[in-house]
Formats: sequence, C-alpha cells, structure tokens
Amino acid sequence: MDGDDSLDSDLDRLDRDALVAEVRRLRAGIRAHRDSSGHDLCWHHPRLWGLLPERVEPDVAVPPWPRFLRGCVRYREALDRELPAAPTHDREYEGPASPDDPDVP
Repeated sequence: MDGDDSLDSDLDRLDRDALVAEVRRLRAGIRAHRDSSGHDLCWHHPRLWGLLPERVEPDVAVPPWPRFLRGCVRYREALDRELPAAPTHDREYEGPASPDDPDVP
C-alpha cells in the first residue's frame, strides 16, 4: 500500500474517545504479534491483518518447499545474530493440524 488516505477515511468520523479506543485496540494487536515466541514466530498473522478495517483476502504467494525452508533457516540465523541471548524454546510443534483450527495464530 502506498498511503492511500481513503483507506483511513473512517478515522475522520471518529470522536476522541473512539480514536483512543481504536489506538488501544491496535496497540493490543501489535503487542500480541510482538510478543509471539517459539513456533508462533513461523506463522503468517491473519489476526494482525484483521485489525485493519478493510476486509481483503491476503494475496499470499508461497515459495516452493526448498526455497521456503532456506528462508526459514535464514530467518532463524538472523534471530541468532539479532537476538543472541534469546532463550531457547526447545519443544516440538504440537499446534493445530489445519489452518481452519481456531487456535492458529
């Protein structure tokens, strides 16, 4: 997106209290995303995208498996560089079997 003001025109109709409530709602969503840890770091985040008022189906392109896995390895290597003191979450993933499961982050 390139800053299309019409996407946020709904904000113009909100009073101060409603704007403060919206900021708090967005901050809560951002904090939930920020505080993801362990295997939750590997998921795409439709709940975060759902904080936006416009409802669009995300246009997600998925790389082929070998490239996808190389990207996962590079992401993990970046975490090692950027957060070298982060504790290790040494547990197997035991999450939902399906993206339709309500527990998918």
